[in-house]
Order: sequence, then structure tokens, then C-alpha cells
Amino acid sequence: VPCPGQTGGMDLAYVCEWEKKPKSNHCPSIPLVCAWSCRNLIAFTTDLRNEEEKDLTHMVHIIDTEHPWDVYSVNSGHTEVITCLEWDQSGSRLLSADADGHIKCWSMTDHLANSWENTVGSVVEGDPVVALSWLHNGVKLALHVEKSGASNFGEKFSRVKFSPSLTLFGGKPMEGWIAVTISGLVTVSLLKPNGQVLTATESLCRLRCRVALADVAFTGGGNIVVATSDGSSTSPVQFYKVCVSVVNEKCKIDTEILPSLFMRCTTDPARKDKYPAITHLKFLARDMSEQVLLCASNQNNSIVECWSLRKEGLPVNNIFQQISPVVGDKQPMILKWRILSATNDLDRVSAVALPKLPISLTNTDLKVANDTKFFPGLGLALAFHDGSVHIVHRLSLQMMAVFYGSSSQRPVDEPALKRPRTTGPLVHFKAMQLSWTSLALAGVDSHGKLSMLRISPSMGHVLDMNMSLRHLLFLLEYCMVTGYDWWDILLHVQPSMVQNLVEKLHEEYMRQNAALQQVLSTRIVAMKASLCKLSSSTIARVCDYHAKLFLIAISCTLKSLLRPHFLNTPDKSPGDRLTEICSKITDVDIDKVMINLKTEEFVLEMTTLQSLQQLIQWVGDFVLYLLASLPNQGSPVRPGHSFLRDGASLGMFRELMVVIRIWGLLKPSCLPVYTATSDTQDSMSLLFRLLTKLWLCCREENHITEPDDALIDECCLLPSQLLIPNIDWLPINDGIISKLQNKQLVRLQFGKAPGLVGHTVSSQFDAFVRAPGQPKIDHLRRLHLGAYPTEECKSCTRCGCVTMLKSPNKVTAVKQWEQRWIKNCLCGGLWRKMPLSYS
Repeated sequence: VPCPGQTGGMDLAYVCEWEKKPKSNHCPSIPLVCAWSCRNLIAFTTDLRNEEEKDLTHMVHIIDTEHPWDVYSVNSGHTEVITCLEWDQSGSRLLSADADGHIKCWSMTDHLANSWENTVGSVVEGDPVVALSWLHNGVKLALHVEKSGASNFGEKFSRVKFSPSLTLFGGKPMEGWIAVTISGLVTVSLLKPNGQVLTATESLCRLRCRVALADVAFTGGGNIVVATSDGSSTSPVQFYKVCVSVVNEKCKIDTEILPSLFMRCTTDPARKDKYPAITHLKFLARDMSEQVLLCASNQNNSIVECWSLRKEGLPVNNIFQQISPVVGDKQPMILKWRILSATNDLDRVSAVALPKLPISLTNTDLKVANDTKFFPGLGLALAFHDGSVHIVHRLSLQMMAVFYGSSSQRPVDEPALKRPRTTGPLVHFKAMQLSWTSLALAGVDSHGKLSMLRISPSMGHVLDMNMSLRHLLFLLEYCMVTGYDWWDILLHVQPSMVQNLVEKLHEEYMRQNAALQQVLSTRIVAMKASLCKLSSSTIARVCDYHAKLFLIAISCTLKSLLRPHFLNTPDKSPGDRLTEICSKITDVDIDKVMINLKTEEFVLEMTTLQSLQQLIQWVGDFVLYLLASLPNQGSPVRPGHSFLRDGASLGMFRELMVVIRIWGLLKPSCLPVYTATSDTQDSMSLLFRLLTKLWLCCREENHITEPDDALIDECCLLPSQLLIPNIDWLPINDGIISKLQNKQLVRLQFGKAPGLVGHTVSSQFDAFVRAPGQPKIDHLRRLHLGAYPTEECKSCTRCGCVTMLKSPNKVTAVKQWEQRWIKNCLCGGLWRKMPLSYS
């Protein structure tokens, strides 16, 4: 365990603060809460004091970690201070609860990460909520560090058998939430699929008493465990089992008392009355009801204890053994809380953050984690009143890393300690959350300022490059399997690692079975794209990966429009048959390939074909651009370079050219428009011929040949036969991640986008991106929006792709295309609404 005072494990990545007003209108005395979702959205609260009315407005702010300045602030409508915020497992809905017993559920309006509305809720009138949680959906993974070298994702990240808190007919988990109030009530609300809310409220036990602190956890058998404390360390910490069921369309709650515990510091004679108050009570994880973290404090100090619930045998008296020998053989078992570990006296704790990474805690996993110095998910964070943060081991509570805040004194400045403390209260974190991979920590201080800290996976231990890469790769794979956002992993990627990470990620992906590869096929492309953004040598490949995502989506959409001519054809769908025939018939003449297809399967309505023209045009333009760039393929910094060796993508383009050719016979105006030098030239068949020759060079991945000189010569002639189009690549991202690589602290302000100063990467990229004032394009509909767009647009938080909020076209085929990216961008990123003046 690293010695205290070592700061290698954590550093500040960025801070984002509110604009300074002459009269500070944030109330520092009020508790704050924050929550971090698996999609890397952070929600936190502040309280605004209105000058005139002396009222407080209770605000909820939501940011995505890549654009922290683009904060969405909503007046929550809560009349009392907000006590809890909780994201659901999908990271797209948020619960807020207040000191008046009101619970609200927030969801995105039109799937926009910067537009939220309160849809449903529940209330226990006038009874402050002290703990809140979504019900468990029965999905639980375990990360096995010991198996990080295994080839199969299923071994590294195994599903743990875990029952949902409540199931609908057929075993589908029922959605809903559970809350505990200060007067000792437990309330459960169930969301029925029709939008109705069933709520029930029940007393935790017959003798209701005040609950100052509480927490909720779930057991594998589908029960709920509630821990409560009345705030005094001389009283026991009580535990209850809660069972929720639905009887005759009504929600029913049953509770039962479990073993309780007294904190050890109150029974220890040396500290008997030293820590009168219990200030923090948390289960170590939502799905670990058998481990609990407690913190007791006085005005200046705190002590933290970790307890675990164990099954123990009860020794039986000899008298009974003589009467009944059976009893003596088998000891009766009871559940008992035992202390696992405790800290020494600490500075006063102001906030606690627990790891969300479901790391497996078997002895072998812990040993491998310790040997390889892989610590994500093993540390929990404690914030102190002097502004410092400690990361301690979740089992032993031993120190793993330290961060000294602005106001905390580093132990090296010994003389500074003897100076009297600066006047005024110290700034410290009042709320803290770890990211889903535990590689980042967000803290909100008493001024509402948000700080983002990087936490090294090895907690500051120096590792060789290979091991560092393995750690990041393991977590990237975890995000790929779960679908969580991986922004917090990118914080640790240095430009020199990018090439290696992308290659290794691809190798690991290729080791999975075909079905899993298909499920993850677009996710891995999006992941490679976001990695390639981080190094100037791979930046051009970002364009290729996004073009590949676009190609996959277009190919799926256009193929899904084909209909079998006879409904009872049992074999393949027309799309699959098209793929099969195109790969079997390697003829370079487009019409000879076409003859083998049943043209009646391709008959669509004229309006449908016309509405697809922009997408068809992109396919035509891209093929021409690729072929024309074949002669100068020596330069990998040009976008499109990786397609020239990608047999699968070229094969897709080839299939689409055949489809487009057939559709062109039905409706010539849907064909891609080329500007040719001669009127008689058949541009489509020329491009198809060259594309087929290029595809034949690399259709087998292990047997790629160089294109012959004749093909390169023909491609050299293309610019003199056809006008080579400009391809609209995606804009360079305006996010924060690329500015954080030199490990310098970035200071930001809420509501103000930072200038793009000091961004080395973008300069090489200017060749491919439209300058400001040039016409803008809708990247997904391929429509031109003009230099100063009048339509409202949304952009992707991850890849920066821009598209209009409302669809200009109502044709079903267009709807089918738009459905592919209505919730998330093609790269899986979240949409955010753009200001109208985004040009």
C-alpha cells in the first residue's frame, strides 16, 4: 500500500465553476447531492437564493462529462431541499427526492441529453426522504481480474445469478423505486408498462423511530435490505428485509427485522464518547447487502468502519447434546455482523464515494489485482473538510492514494502547519461520485464548483507500458460488453498508446464468437474512432471509422427495404441473397451481376426511391472518392485510406452499387449524379468495374494482394473523366478530452464554451473540415443546411455529428432510416440540442 502523502494516484483534470456574481447567491450551508450515470452524465444540485423573495430555488443541473460547460439547469419544482439523486441502470432516467417527501422521475425530452422533463413521481407528504434507489433489474456482472488474459469475454465478465426485486408476468423485471423517510416509513412505487404508478407505504417496524441516515441494497434472491441509523452512535444500526409483491393490482410491502450492530468506536473504552454522531451509512454496493461502511464523527474528526454479515455456527450446550445427539452434529447457523476493518482517527469526513465497478472479490482475483497493480473498483473515496481526498481499500480501509485540495496543507510543508489557519471556512467536497470504471472522480464543493479528478488504475504505481495498456484494454472491453460510455477511460490514454490499444482491441474482438462479434460490431468501430481522436498520427482514421458506421447503417437500411416477391419463400431474405450472389459472382461487369438477381424483389414505390437519393448519392460519391485516391494511397493521413484494404466494406459498397443500378432502371432520377466529361460514358459501370478489381485484391483478410498497375492507371484517369466530389467528413470534436492530455488543469465556466486554444490535433485536420461560414450539412440525412441554418439541430456528444431535430420528410423509408439514430447517434453517443446560432 502506497504511503500517505503520495499524490501519483490522482490529479485534477478540469474544474468548472459558476460565473462569479457580486453577491454570491449559492447557499453553502445546504447539503448537496450528485449522481453519475453509466452514460457519463452527471447530475448535481445547487440552491439559488432569489434576491427579492429570500426564497430558495432548488436546481438540478445535468452535464455530460465531455462538454461540462454545456450545463442543463432545471428548476426542479421541489419546494424543500433535494436530498437524493439516483440514475437508473440504463443511465437515461433520474430520480430526485426532497425534504418534503416528494419524489420525481426525470427523463429526456426527445432523447436529448440537454433537455429533461419530469414525467411521473410519488409522494409521502411532509416526510423527508433519506434514502432512495431504483429497484434492481436482475442484471449483475462480475469482473474477474484473474481472467483478464482469457480470450472469451464471457469468462472475463460473467453474469451473476441475481433475481430482480420484482418481476412482471414472464419474468421481465418490473421498474420502480424504493425510498426510506425520516419517520421510519418505506415507500415503493412501481411503474406499470402502461405508465401508471402503483405506490405503497409501510412502516419499517412496529416501533417507528427517527431515521437520520439510511441506505438500500439488494440480495440475489430478489429481496431488499434497508439499513437505518437514528444519527447517534450510541444507538444500534438497524437492518430490515423488505419484500415487495403485487397482489390484486396493488403493491404490497412486507418487512422483517435482521441482526443489528453497534459501531466499534462506541464500545472501545479509549474512544467511548469521542464520536457522538454517525454521519455516513452506506452499503458497499447496491447489490452487496452483506457489507456496510459506517462513519462516526465529532466537530473535527471522523472514524470509518467496514462491517460484514457472516453466517456463524451457534455452539450448543452439552446438556442438549446428550438428550438429542442429532443436535450436536449440526450446529444451528445464525447471521452476525462482524467488523472487517477500521481506520485510525481521521480529519472530518465530508463525503463518501463508492466504486460502481462490479469487481469480483475472490481471494485469487484480489491477489492477481494486487500483483498486477490493477485497482479500479477496489478503492472507495473519502473527502475531508480540509479539501483533501483519500482513496482507501474497500476491504482493509488502507490508504491507496491521496489528493491534496487547494486549501489542505501538504505534509511536506511542515512549517506551514504551525501557521494559524487562514480565516473563513475551507472549501471541500460536499458530494462526490466515482465514475463507472472508477478511473475518474467528480466532486461538487460548497460553491457549486465541479471538479473532475483522474484516478490512475494502478493508484500511481509505475507500470511498464504493456501492463498499463492491459489495464485500460480490460476496462474498454467491459464498456464494450455492457454498453456503458468509456469517456473516463480516455482520460488515461496517452497519444503513444492509441495505435497499440486499437490493435489489441481488434485482436480481442476477433477472438469472440461470430454472434457476439455481430452484436458488438458497431460499438467497437465507435470505440476505435474515439481512441484515434487522441493522437495526431491516427486522426485521419477517425473519419474512416465514422464513414464505416454510416456505411453499415445505410447498407442495413437499404437491404431491409427489399421485399421477397412471394411471401412463402422459405430460404434467405432478399438482402442475404444479394450478399451471397455478389460475393459468389466476381464479374467486373455490373449488368452480369445484376442478371442473377430477382429484379421483382427490388421494386419499390417511386416516392420511396426518390426520398433515398441523398443516401444513394453519398454511396456513389464515396466510391468515386475512394477509387480516385487509390493512386496516392501511400499517405495514411488522408481519410479513406483504411477502406482501400477493407474487403468487407468494399464488398458492401459493391452490393449497394448493384441495388442502386436496379433502382435506377425503375426511377432514373434516384441515381447518383456525376459530373462527367463525356456524355456517353456509363459512370456507374466504370466505377463498379474498378471497385470490383480493388475488392478482389483484399476480399480475403489473410491474403491481401497489391492492386496491379493497370488498375492504378485507370484510377489515375478518373479525375479527367469525372469531377471528384468533396466528402463532408465529421467536424472535429469540440469536447474537452483532447485538451486534457498534457495533464495541465483546464479551468472552465458553466454556460461558456472554451476557445479551442492549444489544440494541436485540429490543425492537420483543417483540410477535411468546412470552415466557419461555409454551408453546413446534416451528416445523417446528407442534406445541405446552408451557411446559417434556420432549422433546429442536434449534435452527438461523442462524435460531433450534426443532424436536424425534426424530419423534413415523412416517407416510411426515410422514417426507417431515422429510427436507426433517433435515441443515440450511429456511434452510440447521446444527442444534445444545439443553439440555433451554432454556425
